[in-house]
Amino acid sequence: MLHILKNMKPRDRWLALVCLLLVCGQVYFDLRLPDYTAEITVLISSEVTELSEYYSAGAKMLGCALCSAVMTVIVGYFAARIASDFSFDVRAKLFNKVSALGAGEIKKFSTASLITRTTNDITQIQMLIAMGLQMMLRAPIMAIWAIIKIVGKSWQLSVVVAAAVVIVVTSMIILLAVMIPKFRIVQKQVDGVNRITQENLNGIRVVRAFNAEKYQEEKFDGANTSLMKTQLFTGRGMAILSPIMMFVQSCVSVGIYYVGARLINNINVPLNGTVSEMMLAVSDRATMLGEVVSFSSYALYVIMSFVMLLMIFMMLPRAQVSANRINEVIDCDIAVQEGKETKASETGTVEFKDVSFRYPDASEDCLKHISFQAKKGETVAFIGATGSGKSTLAGLVARLYDATSGKVLVDGKEVSGYSFETLYNKIGYIPQKATLFADTVEGNISFGKSAQKVTTDDVEKALDIAQASDFVHAMDDGLQSHISQSGSNVSGGQKQRLAIARTIARKPEILIFDDSFSALDYKTDRILRQRIKTDLKGTTCLIVAQRIGTIRHADRIVVLDNGAVAGIGTHEELMKNCEVYKQIALSQLSADELAANA
Repeated sequence: MLHILKNMKPRDRWLALVCLLLVCGQVYFDLRLPDYTAEITVLISSEVTELSEYYSAGAKMLGCALCSAVMTVIVGYFAARIASDFSFDVRAKLFNKVSALGAGEIKKFSTASLITRTTNDITQIQMLIAMGLQMMLRAPIMAIWAIIKIVGKSWQLSVVVAAAVVIVVTSMIILLAVMIPKFRIVQKQVDGVNRITQENLNGIRVVRAFNAEKYQEEKFDGANTSLMKTQLFTGRGMAILSPIMMFVQSCVSVGIYYVGARLINNINVPLNGTVSEMMLAVSDRATMLGEVVSFSSYALYVIMSFVMLLMIFMMLPRAQVSANRINEVIDCDIAVQEGKETKASETGTVEFKDVSFRYPDASEDCLKHISFQAKKGETVAFIGATGSGKSTLAGLVARLYDATSGKVLVDGKEVSGYSFETLYNKIGYIPQKATLFADTVEGNISFGKSAQKVTTDDVEKALDIAQASDFVHAMDDGLQSHISQSGSNVSGGQKQRLAIARTIARKPEILIFDDSFSALDYKTDRILRQRIKTDLKGTTCLIVAQRIGTIRHADRIVVLDNGAVAGIGTHEELMKNCEVYKQIALSQLSADELAANA
């Protein structure tokens, strides 16, 4: 709780202090009720009592109950406000941190886990704060205050309360020892359920195509059943608490009244004594009866305090696990740090100088001593077998990762020296998997922030170059047509063309196509590349591709083999000098087709 208070806004700290004062007032009024109950008990035992005295004591009890109720409502409101404000700030901080994470950090945590940490984990902390400000503040204050009230009244009655407290504390310790390990498991199991659900939704077409619905159901059922069993175990453990506490409270009440009856019975009324002596003995009995009644109430308050503490302690381990998981993300070191450079002496150039790269925790480099240069307006293509490092190379230019060694230069300066805004205003990156957002066509094309504002004319021109105008204007609402989440209402080729148009509309100096033509037919692929060459003169293009037809007309082709450069040159040069490239080309086209295309 102290750590949480340190991270609260000053306003919320003041509200927490107000909650503390209100809880003190609430406990004060609650603990006044047994005193008035004892007073009424004594009045009932008295033979000469005015009715107005009953009304007075009853009115005081009603006033205390109303004051306590009002303070309870106010504390509940403030606690909920503080908890929601805190969770809002933590969720925003976590979201901003996740947005700043590099591809390596995202893979480390996994998407499913990050979603759980942003939702369920923060909810656990929010519940702890909301309940903690009410129970955690109230329980110790009430327990200490009630104990002070009963200390010195009767050691016999105090023994009964002490025995009850020992039973409650022992039960708490045993329950916590059994439950805490289970709470640590729950959040990881939630991650597992979330991951399987996400996989099933993202891969629904594959699941149906391979008739794997039953397999996915069984896979989900396994993870869900494990979570259910753990939750049932913890739920049953919590369920045991209620009957234990009810039994202890009942035993305490019976014990106090039994011991109290013995104490009252020990006060002898002298039958042969004077009237004053008899009246004094009766008065002592009435006073003892009032003390027994009030003592019973105080004892229940003490036990209730421990019950409230137990509830908090049951929530605390799970919230602590959630807090640790959130802190893992917030405290995570970001490998790709932003630079400060905003200007460059060149335009549209890319150069790799002896670049090597190794993924975190990998045993060897996936790129080895890569060197090449792309001048302004040139098209440089990359080809190689699957896993040769083509996409990784493109990602180094876009700073998805930073090179392990060597230098990656854009416009004559290392990419690590640029501010993110400056770098991403220079480059336009189209990843392998085209991602569209739930928005209109125009909203998707003009998405993001660029050096120049993207106008409707820019959108139209970008769609035309990307060969997307025809199908967009064939939609019912044209540019205002709705695109579903992830572009599920358009085909793979249409999705790629929209993604390409989105990048072109930003007018970058350098275009990076990371296998972005894979879903296009050969004709559309050829026309699109021709339009880029004619309409975007001066724009440097880096193309990662698998098809020879896509890259054969590039100014230079870089052939990768197991992360190393196997050859650099034009198509004709590589056909003569690079055996790796020749094998790739002949695996796609026959020698006659290659000659005819030439």
